[in-house]
Amino acid sequence: MTVEVRVPALGESVTEATIATWFKKPGDAVAVDEILCELETDKVSLDVPSPAAGVLGEIVAQEGETVAAAALLATINEGATAAAAPAPKAEAAAAVNSPGAGPETPAARKDVEDAPSAKKAMAEAGISAAQVQGSGRDGRVMKEDVAKAVASAAAAPAPAPVSVPRAPVPADDAAREERVKMTKLRQTIARRLKDSQNTAAMLTTYNEVDMSGIMGLRNEYKDVFEKKHGVKLGFMSFFVKACCHALKEVPEVNAEIDGTDIVYKNYVHMGVAVGTPSGLVVPVVRDADQMGFAAIEKKIAELGVRARDGKLSMAEMAGGSFTISNGGVYGSLMSSPILNPPQSGILGMHKIQDRPVVVNGQIVIRPMMYLALSYDHRIVDGKGAVTFLVRVKEALEDPRRLLMDL
Repeated sequence: MTVEVRVPALGESVTEATIATWFKKPGDAVAVDEILCELETDKVSLDVPSPAAGVLGEIVAQEGETVAAAALLATINEGATAAAAPAPKAEAAAAVNSPGAGPETPAARKDVEDAPSAKKAMAEAGISAAQVQGSGRDGRVMKEDVAKAVASAAAAPAPAPVSVPRAPVPADDAAREERVKMTKLRQTIARRLKDSQNTAAMLTTYNEVDMSGIMGLRNEYKDVFEKKHGVKLGFMSFFVKACCHALKEVPEVNAEIDGTDIVYKNYVHMGVAVGTPSGLVVPVVRDADQMGFAAIEKKIAELGVRARDGKLSMAEMAGGSFTISNGGVYGSLMSSPILNPPQSGILGMHKIQDRPVVVNGQIVIRPMMYLALSYDHRIVDGKGAVTFLVRVKEALEDPRRLLMDL
C-alpha cells in the first residue's frame, strides 16, 4: 500500500515552506514517526515524520524547492522492506559497462547519517548535503568535506546579482567573498524589522537600574528555589514580573494600533527574544501576568531549548503583546531595540557592570544595568514611556514591591 507524505499544517499566515534537508533517500527503510525531512518556513523549521513504516518510494519535492501547505512531498511503500526497494547499484553497473561510460560512480548512500559535526557545519554555512561530496563510508559527509565544499564555493566566480545591484568588486576581492542565500527566517526578520522602522514612530528612552537588590535576593534563595521547583532562579523572571507590573499602570505600552483604533489588552503575553543559529526568534509566555516566578522560569527555559533546537511551533511565537530582549548575554552595554510589530513596546536589557554611583551622598560601587524602552510614539507619549521605565526600575531595585503590588 502506498502512503503519501504531505506538508503538515504550517500555521496561521504561513502558506509555503522550503525543503531544507532530506534525511532519507528512495529505497531507505523508515519507521513510523521517523523524521524524513526538514522544512524551513519564514518563521520556524519543521520536521516531517513518517506516517507509516515501510520503504521510502518516490521523493516528489527535492531539497531547495518551495512547496505549498499540504503539498505532496514523497510516497512510502507501507510494509515493504529495504531489500524490496529498487537497487541503484544495478543501474550504476549498467552505466559503467555501457559504451563511452566514464569512471564508475560511487554506490548510493543507504541508511547513513552524516557526522553531527558536519550537519552543524552545513547549517552554519547554509548549504545542504546534496552540495557536499561525502568521503566517509557509504558517502557519509564529514566535517572536512563541508570545509572543502565551502572553500570551493568561495573560489568560484560570484553569481550575478538578482535584485539589489552591487558595485563592481575587484577579482581578487570577489574570490575571497562568499555568497549564501538568505534563509526564509532571515528574510522575514529583515522584512519585519524594516517594516517596523517604516511604520511606527519609534523612539527610545533610557534608564539604569541598580541590580544589587535582585542579586542579593537571588543569591539568598537560589539553592532552595531550585531544590523546590526544579529550575534555576534567573534574572528574567524578575524582569517579566516587573514589566507586567508596569504594564498595568501604563496600558498603552501593552496596546497596538488597528486601523484607526487602539486595542488595549487586558492580559500580558510576554515575548522573550532568543538568539538561535538561524536568527532571532521571539517565543511567547502567555498570561505571564498570572504566573509566579517558578512558572515563568520553567516556561522560559522550555521555550529557549525548543527555540535553539528549531522546534518552536507557530502558536508558540504568535500573539505577543510586549517583548523583552536581553542583549546583555552577548556583552551589550547599551542599544536601542527595534519594535516587534504590531507591538508598541520592547524592553532592552543589557550587561551588568560594576560602576561608581552616588548613594546617600557617598560614591559606592554597584552592579548597574542600562535599560532601554523603545516604543511607538503614535500610541505612547513620552510621559507614559518614562513612567513605565521608572516603574520597572523601582520594582527591580526593590523586589519586595512586586510582592506587595506597589
